[in-house]
Amino acid sequence: MKHTITAARILLGAVFLTFGLNYFLKFIPIPPSDGLAAQFMGALFLSQFLLIVKLLEIAGGALLLSKRFAPLGLTLLGPIIVSISLYDLLIAKAFNPAGTLVAVLGVFLLVAYRRNFVGLLQAPETRTPEKDKTPSLSPAPTPITDN
Repeated sequence: MKHTITAARILLGAVFLTFGLNYFLKFIPIPPSDGLAAQFMGALFLSQFLLIVKLLEIAGGALLLSKRFAPLGLTLLGPIIVSISLYDLLIAKAFNPAGTLVAVLGVFLLVAYRRNFVGLLQAPETRTPEKDKTPSLSPAPTPITDN
């Protein structure tokens, strides 16, 4: 299982790093889209939104490749993976094998690194007034009582 997690982490990191860099270096030709998909991508491009997404893809991909910060990379790439899946499902209305692969790898790695995210899914600890009291260095004075 350890090798599977490593392979998935490297593959997902390489995909995002490659396509993030491709936005700037243009070494892989991107086929034109039409209809609503073209309008959507045009709006993303003209508003500079796609620039930010591509920078996050590069950062997330590099963090996944680093291994040490893989959970942080998944945190950056999670919303992008969801956006890719929703774009394919709702706007392009076409099956995208690369998008499906990215989604499967993302979910697999999220499960593999679940211990790093469990704190996000727990309810915050409730504090009572007794827990909030800070211990003093000297014992509390005893009250004087009349017998």
